[in-house]
Amino acid sequence: MVIARPNESTSQKPLRLWPGVVVVAIQLLLRFVLPIFVPESLPIGVIGGILCGLLVAVWWLFFSRAPWSERLGALALMVVAMVATSHLIDVSLATGMMGLEFPIYSIPVLSLAFVGWAVATRRLSVGLRRVTMVATILLACGVWTLLRTGGITSAGVADLTWRWAETPEQRLLVRAAEAPAVPMAVLPAAGTDADWPGFRGPHRDGVVPGVRIETNWSASPPVELWRRPIGPGWSSFAVHGHLLYTQEQRGEDEVVACYDATTGKPVWAHRDAARFWESNGGAGPRATPAVSNGRVYAFGATGILDALDARTGALLWSSHPPADTDTKVPGWGFAGSPLVAGDLVIVAAVGRLAAYDIATGARRWVGPVGGDGYSSPQLFTIDGVAQVLQLSSQGAVSVAPADGSLLWQYPWHSGPRIVQPALISNGDLLISASGAGGGANMRRLAVIHKPGAWTLEERWTSVGLKPYFNDFVVHDGHAYGFDGSILACIDLQDGKRKWKGGHYGSGQLLLLSDQGLLLVLSEQGDLALVAAAPDQFTELARLPAIKGKTWNHPVLVGDLLLVRNSEEMAAFRLALQKL
Repeated sequence: MVIARPNESTSQKPLRLWPGVVVVAIQLLLRFVLPIFVPESLPIGVIGGILCGLLVAVWWLFFSRAPWSERLGALALMVVAMVATSHLIDVSLATGMMGLEFPIYSIPVLSLAFVGWAVATRRLSVGLRRVTMVATILLACGVWTLLRTGGITSAGVADLTWRWAETPEQRLLVRAAEAPAVPMAVLPAAGTDADWPGFRGPHRDGVVPGVRIETNWSASPPVELWRRPIGPGWSSFAVHGHLLYTQEQRGEDEVVACYDATTGKPVWAHRDAARFWESNGGAGPRATPAVSNGRVYAFGATGILDALDARTGALLWSSHPPADTDTKVPGWGFAGSPLVAGDLVIVAAVGRLAAYDIATGARRWVGPVGGDGYSSPQLFTIDGVAQVLQLSSQGAVSVAPADGSLLWQYPWHSGPRIVQPALISNGDLLISASGAGGGANMRRLAVIHKPGAWTLEERWTSVGLKPYFNDFVVHDGHAYGFDGSILACIDLQDGKRKWKGGHYGSGQLLLLSDQGLLLVLSEQGDLALVAAAPDQFTELARLPAIKGKTWNHPVLVGDLLLVRNSEEMAAFRLALQKL
């Protein structure tokens, strides 16, 4: 008697689908839903998204009940399709998030598409199911070849768009050139002090004294004076009289630009044939110009240091600090803003300081070798001694402004440091540390000066305020800044957190010290007023100001507020409090 062998297609049990459905449901919740409500959970979502993708593969291979030809064939096709696609995608996706952006985004999409296919085709014939399986895998992978990213937010969310779509920079470049709008005769006198001389104001601390504004924006909202597109870059503004200075990218040229602060009209532009781009932050300069005694000093992302006539934009001299310090362009580009100290302009080249004669551009000194970092040099006077402090991944180093000789150093290894240090009323220092993809903690140091020696002692280390690349301010014994994407306040006595509240992404802020008021510019481009008070978080007003990812520092000069990002800039008139 002959016994017939059951055919695979007739003996196959129905697919076991529920494990796959449960896994992708968890994957979607972790990767896309949870970060909306708990922004700090994004790393969990990213890791969870990839792990759930692996669990989908385990389910399909061992528990799906699919024919073995489909199990092995599907997984093999996924691997081949992912590898092939990785060679065809746009460079922005290929290099984003240190080369991990494509798998981080594509694995959850592929998992969802594959489980969706398994559910939708479970009653189709074997042949049709296999054809649609191949199409689903190829489509879920191949769609990424049609996309590019304009960068990521601080939360790791990619700005995805079609690969062929025009960028804001490309749209700007096709605009007709505009003639200078301000006659040279009415430009500010060269010898007068700048109203806002550079990065974070006169003392690089984000503090605006002598200004009190109306906080009821329903009754007295900010009045928009002008708005205009601008080239990409994360530069802020320097302001002298009615002129503002900033840096931007225009095609293959890195530009230092001057605009009329009252109208937004261009006055002059100096161009260097240089372009910096990296996939997370995009193109353009990272530093902010410094204005001093009729000159503008600008440090580009590729390492060009220019001295320009503030009235005309004429090039006075140019130097190349990377060559003088034996450093290479770092991953984020050179980001430290130049510091004018006496007859020197000082820049940080990857944690190493270099000083140049402001008149000739001749190199005067080079400081000690530092670690990785994007912080700007900070001029402090501690115990009557002027010194330039620089932070890097190795810790803090202080040098004498005159010759760059080492005064003291404080080793504290971390990720590349970005934010500025702060000097508090009794002469202690606040410095922060960064970790993998975010802030780690903050530390208060006592700086003790004895004859012939400096010593530093740790007073406390706090995780109550963990700034990453968002600077903090100090007011009445407390520090205010960004703990992740949420504003926070800590007590400087012990470093303990007083409150945490308000979702502003990775924004920037100013302190109106006379009023005890924080002016916050969120990562989404919103303006907000928050009370600089330790008892509780209180948001007093909020309104949209500019569109797009905003990492640039705002500037307030009198009642004139200037904001920008990598796409546009705008000016607002704030109502001042009546006496």
